[in-house]
Amino acid sequence: MFYLDELKRYVGFGEEDERLLRELHDAASAGEVVAIADHFYDVLQQHESARAVITDGAAQIARLKGTLVEWLVSGLTGPHDEAYYERRSRIGRRHVAIGLPQQYMFTAMNVMRRDLHQLVEAHLTAERAAARDAVDRLLDMELAIMLRHYQLEAEERLVRRERMSQAEKLTAVRTLSAGLAHEVRNPLNAAKLQLELLERRLRRSEGDQRLLDAAELVRQEIGRLSKLLDEFLAFARPADLAPTPTDLMALARHVVELERPGAEVHRVTLTLRGADGPTEATVDGPKIHQVLQNLLRNAIEASPPGGVVDVLIEPIDGGVALRVRDQGAGIPPEVLARIYEPFFSTKESGTGMGMAIVHSLVSLHGGEIHVRANGGTEFSVHLPR
Repeated sequence: MFYLDELKRYVGFGEEDERLLRELHDAASAGEVVAIADHFYDVLQQHESARAVITDGAAQIARLKGTLVEWLVSGLTGPHDEAYYERRSRIGRRHVAIGLPQQYMFTAMNVMRRDLHQLVEAHLTAERAAARDAVDRLLDMELAIMLRHYQLEAEERLVRRERMSQAEKLTAVRTLSAGLAHEVRNPLNAAKLQLELLERRLRRSEGDQRLLDAAELVRQEIGRLSKLLDEFLAFARPADLAPTPTDLMALARHVVELERPGAEVHRVTLTLRGADGPTEATVDGPKIHQVLQNLLRNAIEASPPGGVVDVLIEPIDGGVALRVRDQGAGIPPEVLARIYEPFFSTKESGTGMGMAIVHSLVSLHGGEIHVRANGGTEFSVHLPR
């Protein structure tokens, strides 16, 4: 409804236009309205690419003429409200679905415009100029509503292409990560076993403490590498989902309490908001736990001392949204474009796998993740119920 209200303001369509259009409808005969529909389809038949979308010949044209008459009548009589906008949107979506070239929207409106202007000249005398303006404003709105769905379809195609391109890149990186992890794991395990033997021998022989300290340092670094390999494998070979009905509010409460001590160290306050009762969705609980925990830790690290990180769980159309909002400096545009890339990190000790894994797990659920990074950062995960 917001779009329609904005459109009315833009073209200047108001109650006076509705009154004039109703007067035009009441003055015209049903036969004259049908004649406009006949003329429209006579013009349509002259254009090969427009004619190509009509696959059922005369029977389809007869049905379409009936629909066009209804369209004309409802446009003239109103009311031009939410129901009117939804009817027009259905027609727009249908035009996109059948592949009608959008340039014919302009030619169609010009045919209608001329015929409706002639109707004004034939039946209205005192307010002809105002009535012609009302017709023009109505058809400008009709054209904008129809073309909006071509724009939405173009945007959706762009998003699909971007997702497909990203999926292809992720597949290549997953293959590389799996191979790398496999090749490194075996020698790393062998080094770990040899180090354990060395440490035991040093202790039995009461060896130099400096050697034991050096061995301990090596053991810690091997542990860090093993953890990094685990992250690679978690990204490269995500386990199958085990979805069960899950109270996401209870899950978020658990994650927030787990991360609260770390937030207190950073002098950051955590808040959790949502419905009083359960907010359920059928998801893989441990994986969504990992998603929320990664987002929350990033938000805590990005927040200034005294800042607040807000977690919100709320129902949305067809699903549930998990939102994590911080009061940090935001994310620069050049970084924002790469946050889901594997191995990309702005942290000195970061592996660059955290957000890649988050994106992978959300995609596995058939969900989407959105980010707003202006005046702080908000990550919003949308999961189907």
